[in-house]
Amino acid sequence: MSCTDPIADFITIIRNGVSANRTKVEAPWSREKEGIAKVLLSEGYLSRCEVLDTKPAKTLSITIKVGEKGEAAIHSIDRVSTPGRRQYAGRKELKPVIRGFGIAIVSTSQGILSDRACRERKVGGEVLCTVT
Repeated sequence: MSCTDPIADFITIIRNGVSANRTKVEAPWSREKEGIAKVLLSEGYLSRCEVLDTKPAKTLSITIKVGEKGEAAIHSIDRVSTPGRRQYAGRKELKPVIRGFGIAIVSTSQGILSDRACRERKVGGEVLCTVT
């Protein structure tokens, strides 16, 4: 069965891991998924992200950051742009998510960045997902 939206599947893997109280999840690797994971790692939502050279294809292993009481750092992660309806935002249209308590992950010409990094670099792009 072919996958029409691999980013939505990746986000669903993370969301299901959070709801099942798992700290480690694995997903099929792609450059775009690795970029999303690196943004989540740099913003403090993940504690570890690595690419495993498994056969027949690479795998992305993600460790979700957990607080002192066992609660996950990710409360919700939602897909914004879909293959059927792409959502683009210019640098002036990228507003803080929940007054800065969340982030939006944006695919730009400079790579996959958080909304904060986009505002600093003054670039816009396709809004992939939001995380709180």
